[in-house]
Amino acid sequence: MKTKNIGFIGGGNMATSLIKGLIASGHSAQQIWVSDSNQEKLSSLATSLHINTSATNDVLITDVDVVVLAVKPQAIAKVIADSKAAFDSAAVLIVSIAAGINQASLSTWLGSDKSIVRCMPNTPCLVQTGATGIHANQNISDEQRDLAENIMRSVGISVWVDNETEIDAVTAVSGSGPAYFFLLMEAMEESALELGLSKATAQLLIEQTALGAAKMALEAAESPSELRRKVTSPGGTTEQAINTFNDNGFTDLVKKALQAANDRSISLANDLGAK
Repeated sequence: MKTKNIGFIGGGNMATSLIKGLIASGHSAQQIWVSDSNQEKLSSLATSLHINTSATNDVLITDVDVVVLAVKPQAIAKVIADSKAAFDSAAVLIVSIAAGINQASLSTWLGSDKSIVRCMPNTPCLVQTGATGIHANQNISDEQRDLAENIMRSVGISVWVDNETEIDAVTAVSGSGPAYFFLLMEAMEESALELGLSKATAQLLIEQTALGAAKMALEAAESPSELRRKVTSPGGTTEQAINTFNDNGFTDLVKKALQAANDRSISLANDLGAK
């Protein structure tokens, strides 16, 4: 596939992460554009990453093959409205990474003929280990599909979902998921301090354990449940901890938490979408 010109409307953390990932994976910095209302941010990106910058979205839209909408969800409708003429005249792929903005709203604002991909990345994209759910509308070509996937794969893994409603589940699982693990790490650290470990020792042990467990799960042929079984010796310390989790409704609590996140994702789409 011929290298494409990629433009980012919004130069925040996620956009910067994607730009760095693209450059690291071999995409030319001179084929990347970013626009933002913050001139200081643009100057910093141009200096550090040697990409093209623009203070206006219209100029960017006319120079690229794909536009990544990387502004806050609350700002997308206005951003599109302010540049509607440029969007109308440009045959660009639109990639949205804004939570809670569904394709129906994007099509209403941009036009039903536009090729639109909706993505739900997560914060580990900032360290090139992200997980992203992707869904496209019926207008995209195979080449555009590959382009959208390559952009998101520059910062981690990406998974296509068949139905857009699954993006709400992706939001609940991986979009919000890092916070769940951070919460568990917080609780483990608090307990470790009560058990007598120093803060520095507790943090290092917990962080490395989390990394090791994730690496094992990714690389092992066995399921997480089988990996757990293998490290849970009958009558041992791990079994006592697992039994305590289970006796206090751990699995049901996780299900309730993910359902709440899923429901909130749906609610946000209703609140922020086209009226």
